[in-house]
Amino acid sequence: MIWAEQPPGDWDTSGVTDHALRYFDDYLPGASYDCGSVSVSEAEIISFATQFDPQPFHVDPEAAARGPFGGLIASGWHTAALVMRQIVDHYLSAEASLGSPGLDEMRWPEPVRPGDTLRVRVTAVEARRSLSKPDRGILRTLIEAVNQDGRTVMRATATNFLRVRPDPDS
Repeated sequence: MIWAEQPPGDWDTSGVTDHALRYFDDYLPGASYDCGSVSVSEAEIISFATQFDPQPFHVDPEAAARGPFGGLIASGWHTAALVMRQIVDHYLSAEASLGSPGLDEMRWPEPVRPGDTLRVRVTAVEARRSLSKPDRGILRTLIEAVNQDGRTVMRATATNFLRVRPDPDS
């Protein structure tokens, strides 16, 4: 479902995520969610890196072949962007997400190469109500991406702010 297709004022966001996660209250610690997969091509790797991370092993296949990784690899920031898109499409609620103050412990233990398909999984690690802003909660999520061989290519912990479910009497 593409929620923008709904007429304004009549949006049904129950299908925004694959898991019907709508409000802070729906994110339960310990629950894991599959956020689907995404593939990356050589052209996409070079295009992203040319604009944002133009190191030889990201933009020049010949130089990359002689470099430390033995071939072209995606920028870690490209990997993070691909993973983020999967999280937005399949985990974060368009209705309740209030952004993030940042990530902790971001790691890229294995490189992403042309033709790789990344599968993204998230696990709610901690969920607590904000003491200073009772209309929202604070969610910590472990993010993991693995390639088609099951090798971890990205791991991070995110903190997100989410609206709590509105009181139906207000």
